[in-house]
Amino acid sequence: MSRIGRQPIPLPDGVQVDVRGSSVAVKGPKGELDRTFHPDMKIELKDGELVVNRPTDARQHRALHGLTRALLSNMVLGVTEGFRKELEIQGVGYRAELAGPNLIMHLGYSHPIEVEPPADVVFDFDARSKVITVQGIDKEVVGQIAADIRKLRPPEPYKGKGVRYLGEHVRRKAGKAGKIG
Repeated sequence: MSRIGRQPIPLPDGVQVDVRGSSVAVKGPKGELDRTFHPDMKIELKDGELVVNRPTDARQHRALHGLTRALLSNMVLGVTEGFRKELEIQGVGYRAELAGPNLIMHLGYSHPIEVEPPADVVFDFDARSKVITVQGIDKEVVGQIAADIRKLRPPEPYKGKGVRYLGEHVRRKAGKAGKIG
């Protein structure tokens, strides 16, 4: 059995789960998430815990077992605590600002870039430390939005300028070795 797949998911207080065949809706204090899973996976609600079972030991079922359990766990965690990704801006003249819910970024291009958040995602920006925070209840969406923001100006290896995840290490290059200054 899958070590991850066989673990039951405990449901905290205030979380309601509606299992309809292969579709699961999770409702909690921060919001509501709905997802359809592979029809072979059996999702059951027993004694305040979600349990995922697989029909056979086929390779595909073993792979789907752990995946289904991890996705369900992230849904429960998202509606109770939420998820956040932090990015930092480094570079002279690189900055960002909030205009309502939207994030406007000045990243050395000839024009500012405006990023509009999808539903259930909130941006926060600390101008002093140049840290952008992406918060939401869906882990997949939060991670994708953070990756899209980083892709606007990835950190370059010579001076390290660009948008990076908070705490991300960027390998630096020496530059022109023959330059004497």
